[in-house]
Amino acid sequence: MLAPVRTVVTDNGTCPLLSVQPSRGLVDEKFQIVIMNLLPNQEVTVYCLHQSEDKDFWQAFGHYISDEDGIVTVAKDKSLGGAYEGTEQMGLIWSMRPVPGSRSGLKLRKTNVLTPMVIHISVYSGNLSEGFSEKPPMATSVTERWYVAPGVQRVSVREKGVRGTLFLPPGPGPYPGVLDLWGGGGGLVEYRSALLASHGFASMALE
Repeated sequence: MLAPVRTVVTDNGTCPLLSVQPSRGLVDEKFQIVIMNLLPNQEVTVYCLHQSEDKDFWQAFGHYISDEDGIVTVAKDKSLGGAYEGTEQMGLIWSMRPVPGSRSGLKLRKTNVLTPMVIHISVYSGNLSEGFSEKPPMATSVTERWYVAPGVQRVSVREKGVRGTLFLPPGPGPYPGVLDLWGGGGGLVEYRSALLASHGFASMALE
């Protein structure tokens, strides 16, 4: 199923189409971004915006030129500038930075693995580097990035001084097992174990 899409008709009468697939997937799953119905050799900016659990906004963007058919395929076309350059299928994710004017010392983290990272991907006319909130995009789509696959069980463990969370993959098992230990950061960090269980490992995250 296509992600929700918002499109506007540009001054030249075209109506760009934006496809982001899958619209719902795991955080380590690559997605395909394709923009169609552009003019040949048209300059566009592909923009990514995410609001973290700490309510801070993170962004990334790449500058592209459509081919002779009016198509941009992020997985095979080169970004000519922006937050990253070159052929980078997941550049919009790994290059995300706090939006200008954000408070200092921010870290992009996920504490509630039962909710997704919601990513808004938009296409703007021209090669922009700022002012994204002041200009309407040509098209926008939303994708969800999850740490927990459908069917994964989350079991809280509190027994004899042990505090942790056990994640079990779907199905009857047996599964290979992983004990997930972190360093001196403190607290119970679950996102790595949740993702391991989504790939078939029984994983226990210990505080």
